[in-house]
Amino acid sequence: MGILTSQKISAYYDLFKTIDVSYSKEILQVTGLNTKQVYLKCVSDSWPCYISSSSFQGAKVVVSIKTGILQKLERANNMVSLRFCFKVADKGDPLSFFVNTKSTGYVPYQGSDEMALFSLQFTQRPPDDLIEIMGRILDANVNSKKRKDEQILISPESSRKLNISKESAILVQNVPRQCILRDISFAGARIIMMGVAKFLVDKEAFLKMDFDEPRETFLLKGNLINAEMVEGRKELISLELQYDENIVPMGYKIRINDYLSQIRPDGRGSETVIEKKPAQAKTPTQSATPTQSATPAAKPATPGQSPPATEWPSPDEAVSNAPPVNKVVDSKGPS
Repeated sequence: MGILTSQKISAYYDLFKTIDVSYSKEILQVTGLNTKQVYLKCVSDSWPCYISSSSFQGAKVVVSIKTGILQKLERANNMVSLRFCFKVADKGDPLSFFVNTKSTGYVPYQGSDEMALFSLQFTQRPPDDLIEIMGRILDANVNSKKRKDEQILISPESSRKLNISKESAILVQNVPRQCILRDISFAGARIIMMGVAKFLVDKEAFLKMDFDEPRETFLLKGNLINAEMVEGRKELISLELQYDENIVPMGYKIRINDYLSQIRPDGRGSETVIEKKPAQAKTPTQSATPTQSATPAAKPATPGQSPPATEWPSPDEAVSNAPPVNKVVDSKGPS
């Protein structure tokens, strides 16, 4: 978890304070919420609970009502504390804290006679740690739509900040192939690989990306919608992968958003970004003309088969010899 300024945390709170986030399996994984260490505390007693959803103003939790909690709440004027506990990737100790709340009522949980869904209203602004954890998710979700076409050129500098390698792998028609990342965004990626354009365009593909600090692997499903020849390297083609936006992992969105947040809103900064211009998908014949020029001269690629590893260029060699496939804008400017 990064360290945000108080101004950024306040901005998160003001922007997202009313938005309720459901704690799905993906949200639990991204936040690192340790469900076994979450509970309600009222005076000297505590009850295990499950957080169904929360905002910066309150939460809904599932609790057993067969444990005497109703009687205890009545005596305490419905005041109760909710304990959060998160596993932090870059720290050994978990992050835990209490939020003071007031119970505003409850309803049976899914028709159960034993479990109830309690509505809790925070009596004050929650700790900054909670605002940062949930704010990063909400901010990434908003920007994945607002800034979806802002492409990050994979350079040594951006690779270091993203903690990602240029070398990757893509699965096309159940055939794994080695590839090199040229640029990535919320909405897609451009890769360089060996192959024949007409056998790849309009195919479903799965792009595997590995990140470090913390170690994470994402499998991004999409369609190969565009292909272009790499000038001076007839055995290589540049392919555009458009993600299925409905299933882009939240962890991936957060990685991209954290990086783009380092670039000023006017697009200037210490990075290089790519301006993507809307374009229709090219047909295989338009993408590589003639088609044979996208095939290795020494050993033609067979459809459905990966080229031998010995035929692959090194990542640095391929990138250094491949010209930009989109207009590249150097966004260096005053810091």
